[in-house]
Amino acid sequence: MPSMQIGVDLAKTIFEVAVSRVPGQVAERHRLSRARFPRFFAAQPPADVLLEACGSAHYWGRTLQALGHRVTLLPAAAVARYRGGNKTDRADATALLEAARNADIARVPIKSVEQQALGALHRLRQGYLQTRTARINAVRGHLREFGVVIPMGASHVLPRARAALAEEVVPVWLRLPLEEALAEIGALEAKARALQAELAALARHLPAAAWLQSVPGIGILTATALLAFVGDIRRFRSGRDFAAYLGLTPREHSSGAVRRLGRITKRGDSYLRMLLIHGARSALRAGQLTAQPDDLRTWAVGLARRKGYNVAAVALANKLARVCWRVWTDQRPFERRRCAGEVIPS
Repeated sequence: MPSMQIGVDLAKTIFEVAVSRVPGQVAERHRLSRARFPRFFAAQPPADVLLEACGSAHYWGRTLQALGHRVTLLPAAAVARYRGGNKTDRADATALLEAARNADIARVPIKSVEQQALGALHRLRQGYLQTRTARINAVRGHLREFGVVIPMGASHVLPRARAALAEEVVPVWLRLPLEEALAEIGALEAKARALQAELAALARHLPAAAWLQSVPGIGILTATALLAFVGDIRRFRSGRDFAAYLGLTPREHSSGAVRRLGRITKRGDSYLRMLLIHGARSALRAGQLTAQPDDLRTWAVGLARRKGYNVAAVALANKLARVCWRVWTDQRPFERRRCAGEVIPS
C-alpha cells in the first residue's frame, strides 16, 4: 500500500498538485503545466493518486496507472463537501485528500478506452436526437403560426411539413429556410440511425451485451449503454444497490419506527435511467398484448391495473435493473418463466 497520497485538481492546461505524507497534512504543493504533469509523476515513487471523476479523469487515470501509481477517482459532488473556503484549485486538491479518508464514499472505476469509445457513440447519438427534437419543435411552431398543425409524433413532421410547403401555405421567403430545417432533421435522423447500426455491430462481439439483451425490455441501446457507463458490475453488492445507483429506488424520509417512502431518487446517470424506463414501457406493452407472458411482465401488468401505467413502468424498470445485475454477474442469459396462474401479487 503506497504511503504517500497525491491529490490532483485536473484542468485543461494547469494542474494543481497537493502531496501528503501524513494524513491531514499537506507537505508539498505544485502547479504543473500539461507537459510537466506526466514527467512529475514519472519521477515520483509509487503513490496513491486522487482525482475527481470529471473530464479527462479516466485518461489521466490510465496514464498514471501505467507509471506505477494507484489511482482513485472520487465523485466530484462528494469531494465538494470537504472544500473549505472559496473554490480554488488549491482548495480542490486539498479537498481530495480529505475526502479520500472517508471510506463510505463510493469510488469511481477507471474506464477502459473501449468503454469510453462506446459511451462517446451513445453521447453523439443522443446529441443528434436532441438537436433533431429542437428543430422539429421549431418547425412545428413556425408552421402553426400559418394554420398548419402537425400531429404528435416525429414521424409526422417531415411529410406534413413538406406537404404544407408544396401547397404554398407559408410566404415564399420562408420556404427555403424551412426546407433547409427539414433537410437538417433528415440528416440528423440518418446520423442517429448510422450510430445505432454501429452499436449493433459492436454488440455482436460483446458477450455481456447478449446476456443483457435476453432480459425483457433490454435492447441494443440499453445493453451497450450499461456496458459503457457502468463498467465493473461486481462493484455493486446486490441488485438493489445497482438499482439505487441508477436512481430507481424510492426516496426515503424515515425516523424511528416510521418509514416513509416517496418517489424515486433520480440519482445517477439520467440517460441510463431513461433507457431502462423506456425499455420497461416496451416490456409492459408486450405483456399486455401477449396471451401468456412471462411472470415478470405478468406482475407488471397486474401492477399497472392497480397503480397505473406510469407507476408500473418505473417499478418494472427497477426490477429490470436488478435482473440485469443478476444475469451480468452470473454471466448467463435471462431464463423466462411462464406464469400459468393469475397475476403474481406485488
